[in-house]
Amino acid sequence: MNPDLLLSRIRVVLCCPAHPGNIGAAARAMKTMGLTRLHLVTPKLFPDQVATDRAAGADDLLEAAQCHKSIDEALSGVHFALGMSARTRDLGPQQEGVRDGVVRLVEEAACGEVALVFGNEATGMSNDELLRCHAVAKIPTNPDFSSLNLGAAVQVLSYEVRMAILGANGPQGSEVARSSGIPATNAELEGFYGHLQQLMTDTGFFNPEQPGRLMQKIRKLFGRARLEREEINILRGVLASAQTPTGHAGCRLRSKAEDN
Repeated sequence: MNPDLLLSRIRVVLCCPAHPGNIGAAARAMKTMGLTRLHLVTPKLFPDQVATDRAAGADDLLEAAQCHKSIDEALSGVHFALGMSARTRDLGPQQEGVRDGVVRLVEEAACGEVALVFGNEATGMSNDELLRCHAVAKIPTNPDFSSLNLGAAVQVLSYEVRMAILGANGPQGSEVARSSGIPATNAELEGFYGHLQQLMTDTGFFNPEQPGRLMQKIRKLFGRARLEREEINILRGVLASAQTPTGHAGCRLRSKAEDN
């Protein structure tokens, strides 16, 4: 597939960036590697002259940058998101190497819109933000000095993306590229999770006042499956049938039969 087309399908999402200079540095890092789509989730200061100064010629990316009120909004239309986290989490996608994660990102870009997601400079990605991603990767920094500036992290990943697209590890012959199904978008997945949570609440299986980690574990389970649009429609059809009077009656009949 055309490298420029693949690059055009990759958006870089910065969640709650605190310093405008890091936004400008990220824009500069992206442009040097051919990435052009910058998305910001509730930036503290933007637009800002400091961002423009640090962009050093990537002003066009700043001018075209899109600001969002939530990560769900920033990932609208995306069917695969790779989150970056320096910490190992017990929830969310399993952490993998940067190059493996980037190869997956490029493979998925052959099918449609994808995103690279970075967290806040001080705290990184929140658990909620990470659960919106389908995979998570960690830059293998020096364990004795692992602090990496946001702009530098974007530069590292932008370089790896370019090398994966231009090199032998691109999407040619990948399983994702050969798939005939259309991957579910982030919005479609969120619609499914909301539908499932509502049904579980209605049946008493899920208590929203004491949620625990049930929905986080469900997200992890279905995240591994990489659901397609048709599969989402099937699952939501099953949920809808269980919400109808006939569906409830069927459940009661089966329960009575099992009792007998």
